[in-house]
Amino acid sequence: MRNTGRKRGGGRPLGRICAAYCLAALAAALGWLYSSLPDHISLEPGQTLTLPRFAYIEPMGGSGARNVASTRTVGSYQTTLSIGGVLPVKTVRAVITPRPSVLVCGTPFGVKMFSEGALVVGFTDISGPDGAPRNPAKEAGLRLGDRVICIGDTATENNDAVKTALENAAGQPVRVVYIRDGSQQQTVLTPCWDAAAGQWRAGMWVRDSSAGVGTLTFIDEENGVFAGLGHSISDGDTGQSIALRSGEIVPCEIVGCTQGTAGSPGELKGKFIGSHAVGSIEINGENGVYGSTRTSFAGQVMEVAFAQEVVAGPAQILTTTQGQTPRLYDVEIEKVTDAEAVRNMVIHVTDPDLLAQTGGIVQGMSGSPVLQNGRLAGAVTHVLVNDPTRGYAIFAETMLAQAEAIETEE
Repeated sequence: MRNTGRKRGGGRPLGRICAAYCLAALAAALGWLYSSLPDHISLEPGQTLTLPRFAYIEPMGGSGARNVASTRTVGSYQTTLSIGGVLPVKTVRAVITPRPSVLVCGTPFGVKMFSEGALVVGFTDISGPDGAPRNPAKEAGLRLGDRVICIGDTATENNDAVKTALENAAGQPVRVVYIRDGSQQQTVLTPCWDAAAGQWRAGMWVRDSSAGVGTLTFIDEENGVFAGLGHSISDGDTGQSIALRSGEIVPCEIVGCTQGTAGSPGELKGKFIGSHAVGSIEINGENGVYGSTRTSFAGQVMEVAFAQEVVAGPAQILTTTQGQTPRLYDVEIEKVTDAEAVRNMVIHVTDPDLLAQTGGIVQGMSGSPVLQNGRLAGAVTHVLVNDPTRGYAIFAETMLAQAEAIETEE
């Protein structure tokens, strides 16, 4: 009789496939968890290491009273984070430090910055001797966003220096040194005589300075350091972060506002008050502008929340929409992540007064302090262009670390 039954072990391939899929899913989940967890964790002396956003994560073998962080003094050590104290996920550095406090501001401030080199922000063709259009800068390979630092023997720290260098070349080929994507490069440019303007030109528009309005986040009064914006100051035409040569902050008041709508960010309109600088800018970085203060500022002293303590839920932002006096407005922190360097939170404006005034987050609010549970949790950085009621924010701990770098350099 023929045996028509299935061979023994016929289900094994299917079982192996299921097991492989399960292992792949587990690996993906652990990979996501690894990237989501912070690389370092700050704690007060005696504070238990807990991650409110990851309730199931705890130090390896350190559950409950055995949590080793609760017995450590000031210093740092490595600890392995695990699922339930059993399955290791990531080794991080725990830093035990007294909890910092800063003067929280929320007031507007004016920014004046001068760039290192002349930033190429546009091109325009020139009518050559034969009447044909020419563009020496494009012919030399220059692009928007390039930062010209030298033409011939002339350092091009401002627009006038560029003009002088072209006049000195007088139509002869001249070496141009420029910065592109952080790398120094060089080319040769031959200026063209512009009969209409009566001068030698390169066919490029350059900018050597920038000015604008932002919000002051906090002051470290002990060290005389300020922090604001939560993002770098960039050129409006090229989007390139401005390489800082020098800069200062000045008093400012808000005199109006353009409301934000979907697809069109709003903007606070500010007016500089006098020309007396109240601080010098020393860093224009991806997480804000920082520098030294020259006078005292108004504000409230508050503790800084460590990054792992910031959670989704109710919060407030302290911002100024008229004059120089900030107000608190209700927001909801909808998402918190350690995976990105600066976009750590998504906040949703829920306060009807702020929505009526501005439509939500607008330009000029960058740097507005985000407060949660009586502590400084972060600062507003950007608006979501298609939904002005929502925006991004950065951890205050990240900004404070950058401010402390200034203290170290001094």
